[in-house]
Amino acid sequence: MCDCLATPAAPAPSRRRLLGGAAALAALASSARVLAADTPLPDNRIGPDAALARLVQGNARYVAGRSTQRDFSVGRVARTTGQKPFAAILSCADSRIAPELAFDQGPGDLFVVRLAGNFVNDDALASMEYAIQFLEVPLILVLGHSNCGAVSAAIKVVQEGTQLPGHLPGLVNAIRPAVEAASRRQPANLLTAATEQNVRLNVARLTTAEPILAGRMGSGAVRAVGGVYDLASGKVSLV
Repeated sequence: MCDCLATPAAPAPSRRRLLGGAAALAALASSARVLAADTPLPDNRIGPDAALARLVQGNARYVAGRSTQRDFSVGRVARTTGQKPFAAILSCADSRIAPELAFDQGPGDLFVVRLAGNFVNDDALASMEYAIQFLEVPLILVLGHSNCGAVSAAIKVVQEGTQLPGHLPGLVNAIRPAVEAASRRQPANLLTAATEQNVRLNVARLTTAEPILAGRMGSGAVRAVGGVYDLASGKVSLV
């Protein structure tokens, strides 16, 4: 019996068609490799003021929904030879923040160190020293954010004596000075005030860190600034 609903078999592609398609794919891949190889590393050797302006302008594009459209595969080959970031970011590890997106930058533009609470421990400091000493980065930005869970946890420990498990007490102890300093001012919103204070304290630590950062900061070759990212709007406000 004839199966009238059966889908007729598609004709087998010809050898010529298969070979032509393979050749086209090979040519496309070759063109992509050439494009990547021919794209030089960006010239990011700019001063601290120009670097900060570039971050501010990029964030403005991000907030306005006009982020640069990028092919992130371009430049991959060139980036195997080195990196030239124009700014180093000490950011919270919060999953809702991506510094490269928030500042509308591409691969290789930012040297990003992330840990919950965006505070300077020995590892973060060494990473920033590496960025300054060997990558010649002119700007460091400490980036906090609204509704920070790490800062909120520190507030609970300070105000309520909450006991945290594992290694979390070490994280809270790093943020505690900011919470205590903000509390003394009796702000209307302690979380906001403590978040900003935490950023300021860590900017101050980086600015005075010996032996590498303090000298570069003093000469004006490098600058450290702080900012807070608003989760709702995406805007970064300098503090």
